[in-house]
Amino acid sequence: MAVRELCFPRQRQVLFLFLFWGVSLAGSGFGRYSVTEETEKGSFVVNLAKDLGLAEGELAARGTRVVSDDNKQYLLLDSYTGNLLTNEKLDREKLCGPKEPCMLYFQILMDDPFQIYRAELRVTDINDHSPVFQDKETVLKISENTAEGTAFRLERAQDPDGGHNSIQNYTISPNSFFHININGSDEGMIYPELVLDKALDREEQGELSLTLTALDGGSPSRSGTSTVRIVVLDVNDNAPQFAQALYETQAPENSPIGFLIVKVSAEDVDSGVNAEVSYSFFDASENIRTTFQINPFSGEIFLRELLDYELVNSYKINIQAMDGGGLSARCRVLVEVLDTNDNPPELIVSSFSNSVAENSPETALAVFKINDRDSGENGKMVCSIQENLPFLLKPTVENFYILMTEGALDREIQAEYNITITVTDLGTPRLKTEHNITLLVSDVNDNAPAFTQTSYTLFVRENNSPALHIGSVSATDRDSGTNAQVTYSLLPPQDLHLPLASLVSINADNGHLFALRSLDYEALQAFEFRVGATDRGSPALSSEALVRVLVLDANDNSPFVLYPLQNGSAPCTELVPRAAEPGYLVTKVVAVDGDSGQNAWLSYQLLKATEPGLFSVWAHNGEVRTARLLSERDTAKHRLVVLVKDNGEPPRSATATLHVLLADGFSQPYLPLPEAAPAQAQADSLTVYLVVALASVSSLFLFSVLLFVAVRLCRRSRAASVGRCSVPEGPFPGHLVDVSGAGTLSQSYQYEVCLTGGPGTSEFKFLKPIISDIQAQGPGRKGEENSTFRNSFGFNIQ
Repeated sequence: MAVRELCFPRQRQVLFLFLFWGVSLAGSGFGRYSVTEETEKGSFVVNLAKDLGLAEGELAARGTRVVSDDNKQYLLLDSYTGNLLTNEKLDREKLCGPKEPCMLYFQILMDDPFQIYRAELRVTDINDHSPVFQDKETVLKISENTAEGTAFRLERAQDPDGGHNSIQNYTISPNSFFHININGSDEGMIYPELVLDKALDREEQGELSLTLTALDGGSPSRSGTSTVRIVVLDVNDNAPQFAQALYETQAPENSPIGFLIVKVSAEDVDSGVNAEVSYSFFDASENIRTTFQINPFSGEIFLRELLDYELVNSYKINIQAMDGGGLSARCRVLVEVLDTNDNPPELIVSSFSNSVAENSPETALAVFKINDRDSGENGKMVCSIQENLPFLLKPTVENFYILMTEGALDREIQAEYNITITVTDLGTPRLKTEHNITLLVSDVNDNAPAFTQTSYTLFVRENNSPALHIGSVSATDRDSGTNAQVTYSLLPPQDLHLPLASLVSINADNGHLFALRSLDYEALQAFEFRVGATDRGSPALSSEALVRVLVLDANDNSPFVLYPLQNGSAPCTELVPRAAEPGYLVTKVVAVDGDSGQNAWLSYQLLKATEPGLFSVWAHNGEVRTARLLSERDTAKHRLVVLVKDNGEPPRSATATLHVLLADGFSQPYLPLPEAAPAQAQADSLTVYLVVALASVSSLFLFSVLLFVAVRLCRRSRAASVGRCSVPEGPFPGHLVDVSGAGTLSQSYQYEVCLTGGPGTSEFKFLKPIISDIQAQGPGRKGEENSTFRNSFGFNIQ
């Protein structure tokens, strides 16, 4: 008996060369790999580094991985040695069934740069299974009139091994009636036929028992046996006949258990027992027997187990019809399993990075493969992500995709992205698979600190305590971590004369500003400087803001009297003619205050007077005027104390002492000194008084006449006089000194003043204001000055 060899064509080795974003995806020429089934876990397959022409350790450096098509890890790659090892015992029969050769397809993925190599692993069969017959005994009923040479097909044995290790031959135990003939099927399998060599005679031998042996081609060979019992029948001249030799039908894979697949029918023209037909599976595999069942009386074939198109897409079932006389007929039922969309797409992630630095260019984030076990439209897939995201999917080869950024990301706009990869098939109904990826955008120092204001204005009251907190500046940084930690500092002042380091300091951590020393409004009313804010990134970024400090005035200065002088020298005595009318301007107290604002608003009041009610002081300008007409009974000498007070809180004050001498005219050559003069001055003045008194006795009358004439002439020419006064020769020279207004003077005046010429004295004497325009203000106001005056004082100095 000839054994037919099955030849399996070898496929050519395949080279893949892909170009993606300038990254080469290349496959180097190398043959298929192979491993013998049932090899222990960890068995050596090949050294990939050598086979790919890479240096030792380069696989690890490039992030090399092995990915199987069915996402099962049959192989394990040692990236450091480059050895490809088995990850488990491989059973060829479980992996491929009867298919030969048994090929496992996988990819070799490298990340840096990205490359994919397609590879194949052939699992070589070993003879680890013996042939097995489904039925341990087969009964053949053969009519005694069967012609010699008639062949009876027997059920073949099953052997899970493939190739040469599968069944190669059948033998029958020695006998004189039959021999075995081997025939091949269109599926590439062989089956035995029992050929009648000599006519049977039921009367001579009604039953035979033969042993059928199946032999595989392994070394050593394995075998299995079954008993063939032959029953010799009387003549039954008509065998059953099927209505059709081939039944073709379709069944959706989601058909329920008990679903009617098809009904076969055979008829026998004989009568009686020879016409009774029964149906059964013939030469059916274990898979067919567990999936289908047949009603032996009706020929209906039902579904016994759920179908799965992805496992088996068609079945060939041999049906035998046998009559009561032992004659039989056979037909074939071809069941095509229709695919339904019952498998959602699969997404297998090969590599993934959950973070990316902002401002990075286009970056690959994940490499994944999609797969759908369905076929046709049910197996076609569409892969997508959400819209309005700065990411895109790049298809590569073998349903591989790369998720990558479209461009630079900005963490300050969005620091985290939830990306949903959706794979949808085109079946009905459509099934989809979603895979969620959370991507974190890591920060880089691309934002400088920003002050809450471009400039700050701070107020601090003078005379503050040192280390006083006077305000704060604040800056924020949109970055995160150390890139957002802000440090504050004082920048060098633009005004090099400003001692900034001794004026203020800043807390580097929180931006609080402190005055280092007490400030004096009168010395420094305002100053400004720049503050810098620097983050702790690399490189560090900074910004600056302008800080303006305004010193608020405190009432720490008392009024200072400019006139009359209060420095302890001999005071000036003011001369008032007894003929002065009420409101006559005696003099004016001039004072200033070093403070500002309401702290420098001065008011005047008469604190003490020798004769109350005779003089009054105007509160707003310090003018001292007569309050009533003078009389002969009024004392000639008067001492006035004027209080000058500011408007601060609490108020501060100063006093000015005035000496007023009432005179009948201005002919007296000598004016006595006030009691407040020093003792030496009083002595000198007494001497002068004596001399003047003696001289005046003889010339009193003449002097009085001249003085009266001079006064009258002076009054008439006062409007034309600017800096001089016509005064008779003597102790009143007409030299005028112009003194600008100061303090709280609201009007400008010009006075004639004489300096007494006695020994030891040098006093200024206000005689009378010189008014630019003399206008009569009504009865009793003759000679009173107009409300508009020049802004200067004129003094006659002797």
